[in-house]
Amino acid sequence: MIEETKTIQVMRKPSSQRMVDDDAQAGSFRVNRGAFVDEEVLKRERDAIFDRCWLYAMHESELSQAGDYLARKVGGKPLLFVRDRVGTLNGFFNACPHRGMTVCREKSGSARTFTCFYHGWTFDLQGKLVALPDAAGYAGKPDAPEKGLKHVPRMEIYRGLVFINFDADACSLQEYLGNAMEYIDLMLDFGGDEVEIAPGQQRYSIRSNWKLLVENSIDVYHAHSTHNRYFNKFLPDMGLPARTWLNVSDQAPGRAIALDNGHAVAETMVRSGPLLKTAAEELGEVRRKLVEKFGEERASRIADYGRNLLIFPNLLFISTWRTIRTIYPTAPGYMEVDAWAFLPKNESSHLKKLRMDNFISFLGPAGFGTPDDVSGLESCQRGFFEGADTLWSDISRGMHRDPVASDELQMRAFWRRWQTMLDGGPAPDTYGDTPPNSQADACEHGAACNGGNHE
Repeated sequence: MIEETKTIQVMRKPSSQRMVDDDAQAGSFRVNRGAFVDEEVLKRERDAIFDRCWLYAMHESELSQAGDYLARKVGGKPLLFVRDRVGTLNGFFNACPHRGMTVCREKSGSARTFTCFYHGWTFDLQGKLVALPDAAGYAGKPDAPEKGLKHVPRMEIYRGLVFINFDADACSLQEYLGNAMEYIDLMLDFGGDEVEIAPGQQRYSIRSNWKLLVENSIDVYHAHSTHNRYFNKFLPDMGLPARTWLNVSDQAPGRAIALDNGHAVAETMVRSGPLLKTAAEELGEVRRKLVEKFGEERASRIADYGRNLLIFPNLLFISTWRTIRTIYPTAPGYMEVDAWAFLPKNESSHLKKLRMDNFISFLGPAGFGTPDDVSGLESCQRGFFEGADTLWSDISRGMHRDPVASDELQMRAFWRRWQTMLDGGPAPDTYGDTPPNSQADACEHGAACNGGNHE
């Protein structure tokens, strides 16, 4: 992999130029493939995007009791989340202020204190240093604040979703999410109750650039081609007609939507599917309760549509399989993926099991869908590293019309935001293909919510 990276850098050194060629008049949108292979591009992404955007870290349900903790990498940095004795959720860098040793070396559990393996420094659930071997050997107070665990600069919560930001001066989480909150609400209200993360998670890696999986996760266009065996073999074996579960034709009742700050969503009407077949009665009762709670119109929006929602830069909600997915690059051609199932908290154990069966039948290393995607994305990446003839990837589908779900507006929104953040320039009025009719919904801080400071 290292040799491949060096080879492509000799062939093409594109990081000093704009990676996105966006020509609305010609209906053409292209991305330079150097964006997927260049080390300097990745360095700029880490500095300008991952260190400045709000990043999903966890769900509150994962730490439900006092003393519960979770050690997890977010944005490539090792963090420690813990619920203290008064119920407050705290987030720290998982590194001892003494010599940098990882303080909590277990992934999750319950604790009263955390003791560093190296020299025995001990911290309470609020990060305060409470035990220091040979404290007399240190000048000043042994419990001085600088000797405690370092808090993450920003941590905010929306509907149980915990986000962190490494930029202390970034705009608020709600400003950052903007009108994407409407679609998050639709995702979380599907059971008519609070949601929780199911035990366990999927963790895997892919030998391709992280942005390829971002594109893939909101790409309806590829579904029937890439996942042919799922639609034309697995579904018919379940007694479902082939190619009718997810209609991705140009006339399908669905759309691609560019949201605030580079967030985007692909939305389609779901007419049938494995879960609707195996849990028809239970889901009918869920829908009836949704109508009682929200009314028919909103209940239909919640229950009758599938959505793949991107929260820029690397968070995906996939409603059909009730999945939260995060992506992080460790090299231009290598990424790490984490995924969790989120289920209604008070739903029956029977329906939860059916939802989990639906989730793992398609997503994850053993599912029907994920191996297809991994194979395809790794094949793309090999072509980029080996220097295929063309230098550009085309993401123009639908620029000349009102976008349908199988178009690529949602990807263009991501790429426009991506380029804006790497440039460090002012935010555009819209990340869509055409200017909005009104600017009333724009964040008052403008570029600040694209990762800059409120100055």
